Amino acid sequence: NEAWILDLIGKGPGRRGAVWVAVRIPDDCIAGHANYPRIHKIPMDDKENCLYSPDVISFAREMGYFDGLNKDFSFARAYSPADFGALRACDARVWSFFRKYDSTMDNYLPYVNGESAEPFPLYVKPSRKLSVQDMKEAMRDHFEDTPFDMTQDVGAGPFKVPYRFRPMSFEVDGKSYCMERAIATQQTGFTLVGQMRNWLPDPVGGVLWFGVDDANTCVYIPMYCGITQVPECFSPENGSMYDFSWTSAFWIHNWVANMAYARYEPMIGDIRKVQSAVETSLNLRQPAVDKAAVELYATSPQEAIAYLTQYSCDAAEASTARWKKLGEYLMVKFLDGNVKQEENGKFKDNGYGLPDSPLFPGYSQEYYEEIVRQTGERFLETPPKH
Repeated sequence: NEAWILDLIGKGPGRRGAVWVAVRIPDDCIAGHANYPRIHKIPMDDKENCLYSPDVISFAREMGYFDGLNKDFSFARAYSPADFGALRACDARVWSFFRKYDSTMDNYLPYVNGESAEPFPLYVKPSRKLSVQDMKEAMRDHFEDTPFDMTQDVGAGPFKVPYRFRPMSFEVDGKSYCMERAIATQQTGFTLVGQMRNWLPDPVGGVLWFGVDDANTCVYIPMYCGITQVPECFSPENGSMYDFSWTSAFWIHNWVANMAYARYEPMIGDIRKVQSAVETSLNLRQPAVDKAAVELYATSPQEAIAYLTQYSCDAAEASTARWKKLGEYLMVKFLDGNVKQEENGKFKDNGYGLPDSPLFPGYSQEYYEEIVRQTGERFLETPPKH
């Protein structure tokens, strides 16, 4: 019935235990955490909403991490002072998530940039109530429409790709620079959105909307927490990191995503259409599935669990098959840098059983201008002089 954020850190070599603090998130608020302590001030007198180790402040004093008044103590600042990487690779992601639903977040941009010591809140009250689908979409963020938008510089290439491959830092003329680390990243193995509904029987009320590979190009499938079987497409025995499998959701989604990483702007629209269609269908079916499962559970919990197991497995297999069809479609449509024309949902025919002349979209104007800037008149079309 509650959501808490816990920050803890070990006491170091030769010492047992850890110092920690936990804060309950109010029911009407949202919070985020991205691999860096988020709890600063500790409301020590609010026992209902805050728990902490007895020595959380005294240990910091003992170690020389803090010497001020208790009321000014910050867990994050004492035990893990933010450097550039913590701000831009961790807190910036939480800031971007909050910014979607809280119009005041731009006030904290100086903190994310390391220009202010005033952190943004641990949690915020969103401008509207969020749905499960909203949380799926939040996982697909690349700092769009922020100063860190990854599609707006030369690193995005001619097709405005919102990804940067590792390493995440580089040097030019002796100075160190960074690549942005967004919420959605190609390094993802799997992501999930947990849906908890305490008014339903446990096997029905808990759902992990589960997606493999990059959240941006995955499909979230409802895995009810009572299921007793892993879908074949999610099985760890179906392929491996060395063996591609055409029936593995992980490999099928990676295949589609890696095509998009090369030609993002032309392809992402087609990916979004299928992604939206599959997830919308699953969202619309959920009330009927819940109802049927609850009715079965009233007379036979085992039948209800078997029903949900079959539903979750079928949904996973069907989505993987649909994603494979999407990959085949993208391969055909965007073959060799061209774009096949379509008509009435089918590829346009030239009347002789062959595709009509494809479109040749080329590159963005900015890309052409950069070529000329770097090469001068090397590629200039000039008439012969004789």
